[in-house]
Amino acid sequence: MSEPVNQSRRRAAIATAAVPGAMLGAAAVAPFVTSMTPSERAKAAGAPVEVDISNLKPGEKLNVEWRGKVVWVMKRTPEQVASLSQIPASQLADPLSKGSLQPAYVDPKTRSISPELVVMEGVCTHLGCSPVSRLTPGELGNDWLGGFYCPCHGSKFDVAGRVYTGSPAPTNLPVPDHKIDGTKLVIGITPDGKEA
Repeated sequence: MSEPVNQSRRRAAIATAAVPGAMLGAAAVAPFVTSMTPSERAKAAGAPVEVDISNLKPGEKLNVEWRGKVVWVMKRTPEQVASLSQIPASQLADPLSKGSLQPAYVDPKTRSISPELVVMEGVCTHLGCSPVSRLTPGELGNDWLGGFYCPCHGSKFDVAGRVYTGSPAPTNLPVPDHKIDGTKLVIGITPDGKEA
């Protein structure tokens, strides 16, 4: 004949086995959960970048790295700003940047917060190549007023990063969120201080 089951002993045995099992399970899962949080390096790569623009002269361009991409910071000359209105809209694929990436707070004609300072990603929207500066008028033909040229596939952009019609690039160069505070530019943050 069998003995009756002692329920309290059974519960104690299950608890004694379950507690170490649960602790072992938690210890096994913890590294996987921890690996899902971004590293300090990843956080730094996506963080806003501060740029001193106090020494930037008209016609000069700085290359800044933000989120693994090159961002151009260019102080345009008065002639370059004036050239933006001289390009017929029919020669530009998206003259007012309605189909291109840019914050709503930038002027669609100059693609900037202030006309002389433009901030844009220096990555061609066709295949991610790196366009080169061709800022001298006439350098790429009689109607060329200056801008950027992608030598890989021939895309052309004006000094606001607007793409010319007939270029392989489908959209204008993206303008990231940025804020100008005197001689300090912060890329990756909106003018009202919100992080992008």
